[in-house]
Order: sequence, then C-alpha cells, then structure tokens
Amino acid sequence: MAQKPSIPKGTRDFSPAEVAKRQYIISIIKSNFEKFGFQPIETPSFENSETLMGKYGEEGDRLIFKILNSGDYLAKADVTLLQNKESNKLTSSISEKALRYDLTVPFARYVVQHQSEIEFPFKRYQIQPVWRADRPQKGRFREFFQCDADVVGSKSLWQEVELVQLYDSVFTELGLEGATIKINNRKVLSGIAEVIGAKDKLIDFTVALDKLDKIGEDGVKKEMIEKGISESAIEKVQPLFHFTGTISEKISKLSTLLAESEEGMKGVEELRFICENVKNLGLNSAILDLDVTLARGLNYYTGAIFEVAPPKAVSMGSVGGGGRYDDLTGIFGLKDISGVGISFGLDRIYLVIEELNLFPETVTSTSKALFINYGEKEAFYSMKAIAKLRIFGIKVELYPDNVKVGKQFQHADKRGITFAVIVGETEMNEGKFALKNLISGEQFLLDFEGLKSALL
Repeated sequence: MAQKPSIPKGTRDFSPAEVAKRQYIISIIKSNFEKFGFQPIETPSFENSETLMGKYGEEGDRLIFKILNSGDYLAKADVTLLQNKESNKLTSSISEKALRYDLTVPFARYVVQHQSEIEFPFKRYQIQPVWRADRPQKGRFREFFQCDADVVGSKSLWQEVELVQLYDSVFTELGLEGATIKINNRKVLSGIAEVIGAKDKLIDFTVALDKLDKIGEDGVKKEMIEKGISESAIEKVQPLFHFTGTISEKISKLSTLLAESEEGMKGVEELRFICENVKNLGLNSAILDLDVTLARGLNYYTGAIFEVAPPKAVSMGSVGGGGRYDDLTGIFGLKDISGVGISFGLDRIYLVIEELNLFPETVTSTSKALFINYGEKEAFYSMKAIAKLRIFGIKVELYPDNVKVGKQFQHADKRGITFAVIVGETEMNEGKFALKNLISGEQFLLDFEGLKSALL
C-alpha cells in the first residue's frame, strides 16, 4: 500500500472555509492600507542570498531558508570545507539564492532598484508569504503571510502616528478590541546601553532584553552575563524590569535615566511626540503602551519600534510589529532615505479571531441554493435560471450528475446549502421553480422573480 503523502512541518493546507476566513482578514487589512494611501507592490518569493544575509542579525540569518543551486550544486564547492563539514562556510558556494525572510528587506531592494520610477515619499503595501526555518509551535509557522505597510522618503514622525492609527483601524474593524500597540525607540535602548557602560554590547543587550516576556528577569540577566555584560551594568538596568506607570510617567522616568545620553534623549523626545499626538487624536479601540523592554531582535531599526499584542483574553504572541529603519536602503547604495513600516501577522490574527469566535457567519457562506438535477432537459432549464441569478450576485449551482435525489439533498446538507431548487416537467411547463428550505422543510412554487427575491 502506498504511503500517505504529507507536507513539511510548519506548513499547512487550507480548506475552503479557512481560505474564506483568511481572505476576510486580508480584505479588511487591504482596504485600510488603501484608505491610508498605501499602494500595492509584489516582489519575488526568493532573492539573491546577498540581499538577505546579514540584514537580520545572527539569529535571523540562521532562520533563512537557502536554495541549493540548480544542477550539480557541489561542482563549485570547496573540497576542504566539504570534507571538514564546515556547512556555514560552504553555503555561499552551493547556494546563491534564498527564500525571503520578511517583506521589508526585499522592499528596500525594490526601492533602490526602482528609485528613478518612484515618487517619494513612497507608501507601499505588500501581502505575500515569507519563510523562516523556525521551530514550529502554536502561532509560529515556517511558511506564513505578512501584510506590510511602509513609507520611505520621509523622516516625519507623523508617519509613526499614522501607523498607530492604521493598526487601530484594522483591529477595530476585525473586532479585536483591546489590542495593545507597544512602542519603544532604539535610540532609547542605545542610550540605556550607553549610560550603563555597555554601549559596545548594544545588540547583545537588546536581544536579551527583548526576551523578558519569554524567559523572565532571571533568564534575561543570565543571558546578558553570558554575553559579557557586567553585573554592575545589569544592576543599573534593574529599573527597566519593573517599569510601570502611565506613558507620561514612563517618559519622565526615561528623561531622568537618560539625561546624560544625547542619543537616548533624542529617542525620548521622539516617543513623547508620537505618544502625545496619538493620545490627543484618540484611538477607537486599541491601547497604546510604552514598553521599554521592547527591543525586537532586528539590526535595522533606528527609531520607533512597534509590537502588537492581541486582546488579553487570548494567549498568543505578537500579531504585528515594525519600526523606523533610517539606514536600510543605505546598505543597497541609496543613502539618506528614511523609512518606517509595520506588519500584520495574518496567521496569528486568524487564530486569535477564531479563538474569540469573531468571524461573521457570512464569511464562510457557501452557495445559497442547489438546483437538483433530474435530467438533461431539466438541467438546461435550471442552467438558464442559474446564469440569470448569478448576474444579481446570488450564489447558486447545479448538481452536475443525474443521480438519486436523496444523494443530491445529502450533498446540499453536507455543504451547508440552505435551499434546494426542484425543477421537474410540471415546473418547466408552468415556467416555475419549486424552492425548498432544507432547514424548515417549507416548499414554495415561484416564478423567476419570486425565486430571485427569495434568494437575495
């Protein structure tokens, strides 16, 4: 007996109902992107390796899926490296391309490559799959969709204010009231590293700090020590582990802590501008919170950083994130182009909405009516009516085979179809249709206009 086929870990098949729900989320995100002035682009599923490698930090680079060169991919491999099984050094000679890890770096490459065609500031959105060689777990997959919105060519902090509003608009429309938009600033983190004497350990410091909600205070301290950050420096950063109060109070505390750091104070002032304007403009349902432990382990953020947590009723990781990346296009040769963007995690948002039972029933609605097939003449009569009903946007279909009526009704029941349309010789002679409600059992004889009205 042939072995049952399977799919790779961290990937999924989607049923019609699941696809309908995913498209519902995408349609809301897309409509809000366009409402805020963003334009769509698409980039290839894979990029040249040099485009991606080195842009996400050491941890990110590990998670990039490499694509083996076509043909005899070992032909150009270094024999010594191959014999010594030095896979990291060997990779560049056997793999020149890789699946994209996110949509932001490919977007930066797009901006540089098409800079003469772009009108700046350029607001783009992109809804496509990305791949990460991560350990699969709840809400974490190896293949998943990202829904990104970015602005390049403007340093104005009003862009950050608008992105907070965009998050709020999308989550409010999805019914996810109480989503928390966490904000911090990389300049603040740099300032903290500076005042505690760990400026040369900034990346190690931020990567460890970002794991506070996952491994706890003791775990973060242990990792910092392992990375060479002194115990005296960790002692100075102790207040960050229990940083409470309103946003205004937190900003005041940061001003005191970072008074001697010019860069840190710049970050504080940026946070003050964004948070005060968001507060004065108001949000519909989301909550804005300043989280000084938020670091996001990506090297390219330079200013504001965002992460969105779902409503507290759901135990789930972040459902969105982003930030400002002033230097990103510079690595591809285009200097002084500032950018800021956010991403929505479609798959996690789906799981949250499912858990909270917030999908409207109409999202997964199937055909409204099934025309029962009694033979060729009856099928032809039915198909003429079906064509006209579809013009009015009514979902209807004909059972394709002339089989036992019971089987056809059973098919409608399994599909969740509410009505059956019965057309026999009597109905055809009278120009009518028998419409049966498969839930209540009621049946009515109707002309075409009556049928249309009943199914609208």
